Amino acid sequence: MLTATLRPAALDARRGIVRLHPEVMAALALRPGDPVRLIGTRTTAGIVARAEATASRALLYADDLTLGNLGLRDGGQVTVVPAPVVEARRVTLSGPAEIVAVVSPEMLRLALLGKVISAGDDVSLLPQDVLPFVRQGAVAGQRSLVEAARRSLANRVGYGWTSTLLTVTDLTGGDPALVTMDTVVGWQDGPTAAGGTATTEPARAGAPASTDPEVPPPSLDDLPGLRAQAKELEELLDLGFHHGEVLARLGTKVTLGVLISGPSGSGKSALVRAVGAAVGTRVLPIWAPELAALTNNAAAARLRELARDVRDNAPAVLLISDVEALAPREEPGPISTVFRQIVAETVAAGVAVICTTSRPESVDPALRAPDLLAVQLTVPLPDAAMRREQLGVLTRGMPLAEDVRLDDVAGRTPGFVAADLGALAREAGVRAALRHVGDREAEATPIVTMADFEAALDVVRPTSMAESTLEVAAVTLDDVGDMAEVKQVLTESVLWPLTYPDTFARLGVSPPRGVLLYGPPGCGKTYLVKAIAGTGKANVLSVKGAELLSKWVGDSERAVRELFRRAREAAPTLVFLDEVDALAPTRGQATDGGTTDRVVAALLTELDGVEDMRNVVVVGATNRPDLIDPALLRPGRLERLVYVPPPDAEARAAILRASAKAVPLDETVDLGKLGAELEGFSAADCAALIRESALAAMRDSLEASTVTAANVAAARKRVRASLEPTQVAWLEAYASTHQP
Repeated sequence: MLTATLRPAALDARRGIVRLHPEVMAALALRPGDPVRLIGTRTTAGIVARAEATASRALLYADDLTLGNLGLRDGGQVTVVPAPVVEARRVTLSGPAEIVAVVSPEMLRLALLGKVISAGDDVSLLPQDVLPFVRQGAVAGQRSLVEAARRSLANRVGYGWTSTLLTVTDLTGGDPALVTMDTVVGWQDGPTAAGGTATTEPARAGAPASTDPEVPPPSLDDLPGLRAQAKELEELLDLGFHHGEVLARLGTKVTLGVLISGPSGSGKSALVRAVGAAVGTRVLPIWAPELAALTNNAAAARLRELARDVRDNAPAVLLISDVEALAPREEPGPISTVFRQIVAETVAAGVAVICTTSRPESVDPALRAPDLLAVQLTVPLPDAAMRREQLGVLTRGMPLAEDVRLDDVAGRTPGFVAADLGALAREAGVRAALRHVGDREAEATPIVTMADFEAALDVVRPTSMAESTLEVAAVTLDDVGDMAEVKQVLTESVLWPLTYPDTFARLGVSPPRGVLLYGPPGCGKTYLVKAIAGTGKANVLSVKGAELLSKWVGDSERAVRELFRRAREAAPTLVFLDEVDALAPTRGQATDGGTTDRVVAALLTELDGVEDMRNVVVVGATNRPDLIDPALLRPGRLERLVYVPPPDAEARAAILRASAKAVPLDETVDLGKLGAELEGFSAADCAALIRESALAAMRDSLEASTVTAANVAAARKRVRASLEPTQVAWLEAYASTHQP
């Protein structure tokens, strides 16, 4: 009997993995990757892995999903029993209708591959790619398929795939049982994937989950924010399918080729399915990457078969998702030519061909010819009002507590698309369910509280921000000691454009595009950016200058374009370029073959090029403003130069107070006097002094309850001033000639 504790490793979360002390595993004759039966209030199963040697021998480390399957709370008692390796013959699952509609059984099997499951368990779509399971044969040789499933789920579902929960409604072959490539996996009352590694035969695109009668298409009322696009598409399809005689009398015809672009998870496919139902036509979906993975001959044959099928059932809509996989802009192959030919023939036959993409810049321009995809629609990133409306739809069937404020949730989710908001609502529901299951005195009907949404916001990030490198701390400009003038300039230059874009439009002026922060090292430039992000509730994309540089020709420029494309999609966005002098040095002086010159040109193009930078502000930081290319500092680019000076005595005292906010200081510690004595100390030095003072108190006694003046004096002997007078003097001289 062990005690279950909620402390999974980051890579284990919701993948069916539990960890035990190595000695406990040895006592139970278990090896990493062995299945185990877990008995709590309920019986479930998992895959065992080693915990670190310092872990407790009395604990079983599990995630929230495993505890929920056990019916236990953190600290509950669980019995661990080795289980035989039994392969599942058939698994049936149920899940949200929007997931069933877009996740094929083949993709579902890859998400479950290598997991040990029991009937009645809740499982996630996160692939089990931590342990290899070579001896069980579950994942051996299938690593590339698991990686493909990860990408596919992200493309199909958006970020919501990481928090979606499904229920095992039926399990044949054993209980518990291991999911392998020979397992027959399917949706309850829906499509099923036969066993076997079907790497060359994709799912039947002609019989997708979305056409199942149990999974009706969404209503147009369930797609707030897309009504203008839905109206345009509905008018086009209705005219082409039902009013051909009117067009004939006018001596013209309509081309039913459409390209819909928009962020992943924004509802492009749902829009097509809803409009298709509104005009009374069949929608036949195809996922382009599945066809692109076949050989050219097999893909061409499959395309022709699908085109013939849809023409035979006209009027119909052929929906092709992620079309850039079949018609890439760079290095198009033979299948691209065949694909364009088939699209032209299908459109000419009066069938609607609708392609979707989240990367329109990667689609072959030839596909937009007048006889192919002549109509282009764009699904925008939702603003706060649209997110509020979407949250209202998504939580319509949820019992919400009185303290739930959807307006606040909408305001805190910039960059979230519909799928992300769906994931947020589901995660909040999961938190409420886990709390209800674990609380024996809970009310009969569980309710979702604002605390559940707060917890969900900590784990669900917008799809467009999946690669952000800056974790925004819970700090605001109010937490920044002193620097009143600098904070005022940043508020006007950064926060106002992101928070009040309508005011700038009303006054007929364009907001500043960017700001350059410069000053000595350790004086709080990066901290200021984090505080700005925390104050403005904006998404933050952060890169260090050198991270965008690559030795391969074209890669650096592509990285710059991709960075700003993500910024535009996630607007309102703050793009933080740390060490910008490494990214944009003065052109013509580098010896790297012209790489940095091309990067500077790409950066200048993005800052004031043809594409609009609406609700995107760029903040650069550097210790050497003289090394930056002058073209980057002119108006319309990084036009506001903000000097972040070293702190004076008053500022040092304010920084010490902010750093010591959570530190129990003895009344003998006078931070005001201390700040006056720390000449040459930067903001980082002041924070380090407080930290070292606390460590000094711990060295004196691990039972210490306060930090005394003696501890501070001991810390001062260890922490030295880091500011160089010559560098500070040079920067002050630079600021005196470049400040407005």
